[in-house]
Amino acid sequence: MALVSMNEFLPKAKAGKYAVGQFNMNNLEFAQAIVDAAIELNSPFIYGVSEGALKYMGIEFTVALAEAAAKKSGLPIALHLDHGSSFEVAMKCIRAGFSSVMFDGSHYSFEENIRLTKEVVKAARAMGVSVEGELGTIGGVEDDISVDEEHANLAKPEEAIRFYEETGVDCLAIAVGTAHGMYAGEPNIHFDIIEAVSKAIPVPVVLHGGSGVPDEMIRKSIAAGVGKINVNTENQVACTESIRAALNKDAKIYDPRKYLTPARNAMIEVVKSKIQLFGSSNQA
Repeated sequence: MALVSMNEFLPKAKAGKYAVGQFNMNNLEFAQAIVDAAIELNSPFIYGVSEGALKYMGIEFTVALAEAAAKKSGLPIALHLDHGSSFEVAMKCIRAGFSSVMFDGSHYSFEENIRLTKEVVKAARAMGVSVEGELGTIGGVEDDISVDEEHANLAKPEEAIRFYEETGVDCLAIAVGTAHGMYAGEPNIHFDIIEAVSKAIPVPVVLHGGSGVPDEMIRKSIAAGVGKINVNTENQVACTESIRAALNKDAKIYDPRKYLTPARNAMIEVVKSKIQLFGSSNQA
């Protein structure tokens, strides 16, 4: 099966009141773990790829990994640029074979964010590629971009609705109190904002910073209208903790397969737990 746009499954998720997971791909083991978990649970999913991950893996290897996963699994899989910083980066990914892109114009003024997002939507739609937009500033650390709590700001429902109406994005990430990375305490999610926006627009709301959010908050977010949830840090932590444990147990290990195999297995368990929590099992 070929890679698909998020429009192949996100409208169904919103109608069915479940969410599809975006799991970020950082290397081969991440790619394998994510697809193997999805195969076991018969779930659609999104490979998220940040610009930092693109620099690390190379765009050709990234696309090849995702295409191999789609062919192996037969599942509806989207390959999605996460937090694309410019029109040029989005177009580079589309030309390379990405089936979905995010343009993150949240650091621009509201009007400029709309203008730039519309340009990406127009070009992507001509290629059958889905687009995610973002409104408000999500705190935490994503690659080399850090936003402290003081400068994170919540999305305003009326602006989010206008943003959708003027850009026509296929899903909309709004800042509602979550953050990239792991939480020191519990996040303060504004479910009223999610619900107000979701009821007013036909496309799903996206929840960034899904790692470490308590399960009940995830369920409540989905009930309020979230149809896509991003997870990365929990997989990174599971991978690193597994590798560290293997090396601490046996300092003589030198074959990467000896410590990467259990790391991959640890990530499979993380992804399976998220798919079950999000409700996307057997929705492929």
